[in-house]
Amino acid sequence: MIRKQWPAILLAFVLPLLAIYWWWGGFNRVSVAEMESGPHFYAYLEHDGDLGGLPKTQAKVYALLEQAGIAPGDTITVLLTDPRKTPKAEQRARTGYRVPADAKLPPELMSEAIPRRRVLAASVRAAVALAPSKAYQALADWLAPAGRDITMPAVEIYRPSGTPTQVGELTVEIAAP
Repeated sequence: MIRKQWPAILLAFVLPLLAIYWWWGGFNRVSVAEMESGPHFYAYLEHDGDLGGLPKTQAKVYALLEQAGIAPGDTITVLLTDPRKTPKAEQRARTGYRVPADAKLPPELMSEAIPRRRVLAASVRAAVALAPSKAYQALADWLAPAGRDITMPAVEIYRPSGTPTQVGELTVEIAAP
């Protein structure tokens, strides 16, 4: 019975899932390189607790910037604690958006300038849901042969594509080894 149904199962379930994974950038390669990066000026809010709540904090920053008449740029998140080693309740990050250095920010928002520095960067064109795991895995694989591991803080910059039919690009930067 299963032998006769496998083509239907393949067409109905497996192929659509593979198509979605492809569309979200699941098969896209990650590039890893040592490079100069920055400066990055951004407005942010502190996020304490499970990193799964970062989108809500980002939405608050976005709304505050829009109310102030400031166009939010690329999303930027600075992970201060390693989520692999830190309990969810103790995880910390700063999340927000790139803004002009001379922007008059609302008092609820903080700002920081990350100076130009040498980094190890992993970049991938993929959906927000897939990109971080792909980028961090590529960094870990690149560092492993030398017996090193990912260090915090890590700077995540997500550049949206600008169209609903294409995925954006995530770059994860850590201090160069």
